[in-house]
Amino acid sequence: MKTVPQYRKEIKDAMDLVSAITAKAATENRDLTVDEVSGINEINAKIKQTQDMVAALEDSEILNAAMNAPAAPVTVERRPALSAVQADKEKFKTIGEQLFAVVRAAQPGGHADPRLFNAATGLNESTPSQGGFLVQQDFSNELLQQVYQTGVLAPRCRRMQISSNSNSIKINGVDETSRASTRFGGVVGYWKDEAALKTASKPKFRQIELNLKKLIGLCYATDELLQDAAALESFIRKAFPSEFGFLLDDAIINGTGAGQPLGILNAGCLVSVTKEGGQKADTLVWENVVKMYSRLFAQSRNNAVWLINQNVEPQLMQMSMAVGTGGVPVYLPAGGATAAPYATLFGRPVIAIEQCQTLGDKGDIIFADLGGYILAEKGGIQADMSIHVQFVYDESVFRFVMRVDGQPERASALTPYKGSDSLSHFVTLDARA
Repeated sequence: MKTVPQYRKEIKDAMDLVSAITAKAATENRDLTVDEVSGINEINAKIKQTQDMVAALEDSEILNAAMNAPAAPVTVERRPALSAVQADKEKFKTIGEQLFAVVRAAQPGGHADPRLFNAATGLNESTPSQGGFLVQQDFSNELLQQVYQTGVLAPRCRRMQISSNSNSIKINGVDETSRASTRFGGVVGYWKDEAALKTASKPKFRQIELNLKKLIGLCYATDELLQDAAALESFIRKAFPSEFGFLLDDAIINGTGAGQPLGILNAGCLVSVTKEGGQKADTLVWENVVKMYSRLFAQSRNNAVWLINQNVEPQLMQMSMAVGTGGVPVYLPAGGATAAPYATLFGRPVIAIEQCQTLGDKGDIIFADLGGYILAEKGGIQADMSIHVQFVYDESVFRFVMRVDGQPERASALTPYKGSDSLSHFVTLDARA
């Protein structure tokens, strides 16, 4: 049977493979192919299966013996360099075990487990209670993966890794706003007679620059919780990734681009469909949906999803298409209200998320191909702790930092070769006040 470090290496290799696939597509300035999307889905499924196996193994290996260790002054044993085999043995088996060791080291007169210095990627401060120990790298990557698992939108974006030597990334893209007379921002082809004069043309490019922003989260843990390594790990794994997943999804939709990613609703490439003449306030009608569908890139439809605020659902349930002097429902299934809704429009999933705007506001419903959104990240997640922030409340605080940035790959919507209605990866509906 494989060891936990071996399984973690498989997970890391699989994540690197996904990053390589998305990076190749970004470099070639194209969407992911059907085969690439299928391959990524298979890899993600394998990662989830392996993570479940690692979690099961870790749960069985959690050691609470450290709780009964005698208090001693904080000391750090200087050790010679470890071999690869020794290094694996010197690592913490679970994040709960490591965080428990950090807590003990931060307490007055506490004992610093030497593994905090051997296994950690570094030390923020020489005094643990004033800074903290960085989370062991494999645990850091696991926390990062959980952030994407708890999020709804982030896993659907085109993810890119920024190298350890850089805090930003520049991606070359085609600067194209219209295909009416030229393609790729300036390329023109001609039908000419033999030996006729040819006119030169060339594409136009732009650079997409992503500069890492900090997403910071604080987790407060009571003294009672800190006495149980297993409970502490469960708390950290549930509270922190869930919050980061939520905030990352919110930035993808609503981000201003100032100190945070640029969101879809604030991007220059967003297409906003006007409401129908005489349409009542806070309503959604069939004609709105049809026009939104027609404004998404045709090649993006197979990867697109409908994003709605949950209070839009009653409008979908009551939506009908006019037929003669009457109408027929367009969202309810054949069995009517007695059957479960299909939760699809034009065959694409309808996903209710809190980050969409409320009914009637611009952004309450969005038709999006999130493969057109680039999300750049660097490394794993850094964490440190302090016993002083909430000392009078018998609480300690863990701080987690994730460095990430994102924006749509296109700077503007695209005017098609024929027709005047612009197209995009992202389409929403104007406010209906």
